[in-house]
Amino acid sequence: MERLRTLGWIEGRTIAIEYRWHEGRPERVAEVAAEFVGLKVDLIVTNEASAAIFKQATSIIPIVFVLGIDPVGSGAVGSLARPGGNVTGLSVQGAETGSKRLELLRELVPQLRRLAIMVHLDNRGAMLEMGEVQAAARALGLEIAILEVRQAEGIAPAFAALKQPDALYVVGSAFVSANLTRILTYAHTRRLPTSFNARIYVQAGGLMSYGTNFSDQFVRAADYVDKILRGTKPGDIPVEQPTKFELVINLTTAKALGLEVPPMLLARADEVIE
Repeated sequence: MERLRTLGWIEGRTIAIEYRWHEGRPERVAEVAAEFVGLKVDLIVTNEASAAIFKQATSIIPIVFVLGIDPVGSGAVGSLARPGGNVTGLSVQGAETGSKRLELLRELVPQLRRLAIMVHLDNRGAMLEMGEVQAAARALGLEIAILEVRQAEGIAPAFAALKQPDALYVVGSAFVSANLTRILTYAHTRRLPTSFNARIYVQAGGLMSYGTNFSDQFVRAADYVDKILRGTKPGDIPVEQPTKFELVINLTTAKALGLEVPPMLLARADEVIE
């Protein structure tokens, strides 16, 4: 909101904003899309996982997505350089950075031999990231266990069926954000080191994260909103790809797990939470 105000868009004066949250439930996205189309909004901001559904609901209302993992593959845009149509946005390259995230987790948990990967099955981007992490884990000779969940009620059984792994790699998604407390509670109970794709999860108690800064993405999205509301066609604005990735480590969680963070890794961290 601060960036929008800087650009001259003040809520209640020069712009009205309708907020909706699909609560990590994919079936809710279509309902929100139909509602926004009915309201005849001038622009929709959403995450990339939902962008294709919004695009099906309208080919006229401009759509700006954030946290894009696979915007071309999902059908949100035609290409990154020339999106075409009524959709553009910002990518986090989540799938491409999965192997790096695993590499950093292995540095932090040197005894890692058996890796659990938690993924929300109804998220295409999450499935892509899981595939990359699986391939990287196999290349490292790690044993893999997959925790597949579709709804919140499936989290407890997934953890209950899990043999004791050395660490848990959580593939980020709206579902994970909506159920983070529950996921971390089970992970902490099992004394599992956890790896995520964004600092918000580490601030909540996760062990480490590596990825783009989500807050920065939303700030940059305001620039896209500004351009479109002032007349630029979304299809003419290239999808922005990240140039900076950050490593965040929660020292409090590391100590609770009995882990000693290697000094070299600690020195490379962009943020250390104590």
